[in-house]
Amino acid sequence: MAPALKLLVQRVALGLMLLFLVSALIFVGTQILPGDVAQSILGQSATPEALANLRQELGLNEPALTRYFDWLFNALQGDFGTALTNGQDIAHSVGNRLKNTLFLAFWAAVIAVPLAIFLGLLAVRFRDRWPDKLISTVTLASISIPEFLIGYLIMYFVAVKLRWFPSVAMINDGMSLGEKLSSIAMPVMVLTLVVLAHMMRMTRAAILNVMQSAYIETAELKGLNRFQVIYRHAFPNSIAPIVNVVMLNLAYLVVGVVVVEVVFVYPGMGQYLVDHVSKRDVPVVQACGLIFAAVYIGLNMVADVVSILTNPRLRHPK
Repeated sequence: MAPALKLLVQRVALGLMLLFLVSALIFVGTQILPGDVAQSILGQSATPEALANLRQELGLNEPALTRYFDWLFNALQGDFGTALTNGQDIAHSVGNRLKNTLFLAFWAAVIAVPLAIFLGLLAVRFRDRWPDKLISTVTLASISIPEFLIGYLIMYFVAVKLRWFPSVAMINDGMSLGEKLSSIAMPVMVLTLVVLAHMMRMTRAAILNVMQSAYIETAELKGLNRFQVIYRHAFPNSIAPIVNVVMLNLAYLVVGVVVVEVVFVYPGMGQYLVDHVSKRDVPVVQACGLIFAAVYIGLNMVADVVSILTNPRLRHPK
């Protein structure tokens, strides 16, 4: 088996094993929470008979291992059960919320990824000069401020003072694309500022590392200007670490939007999870946790695959 193919198989197998272990941790974590799920649903005035019947209905009397494998088998088939608080099908509710979260993450990525790569290239082009220092200072300041604080500051100045966009990011299927983009403009700003610094600095560091290579010096001796050397020679050969950090931040845009969605009351997965955590709706929490884990691990697997395929020493071992 070729080295690249062998590594690909190992990465995929490792990702699936990691997802299995994470699913077990999610299930155990929700089961060891203090309190009684049946009691929290029926209230303190529930009779012992009603509590016993509900525990039987929810399968709480079954062994934990049996309940775990039943839950995992059903989840793999797309059946997450029904929410305890409202009796709605979790898969249907999660599908609508996940669509909204992916919509928000997509537009944040469309702005953040090209901007981060451009700023990284610009910082390398003007290394140790004022553009490089200004870009590094602004991006580091943005990543150092908590997301909720950035959100409230943007909400105050952009929505309250300037009245450019609505302060609450509510969207529905009846809205046009322009109305949706106007509604999510402020959450997109926050997410862009949060992930921009990490991607920009990794782009800068990866390109600067390649710039020390001998073939870069040869390209400069051939008379190419500095931007051509960076764009045509350094950037393509530093793509693997850049792809890794981009995928990590794309995963964050999907998984780490909980705070941003709560701040802007956005109807996505994060808001859905927070609402049901407060109600101790265990099946919903398990479903959201498993989906978040699958997205995060899946995007990291994609990053590993791209890194392997872009490595010429693995693709051409001879």
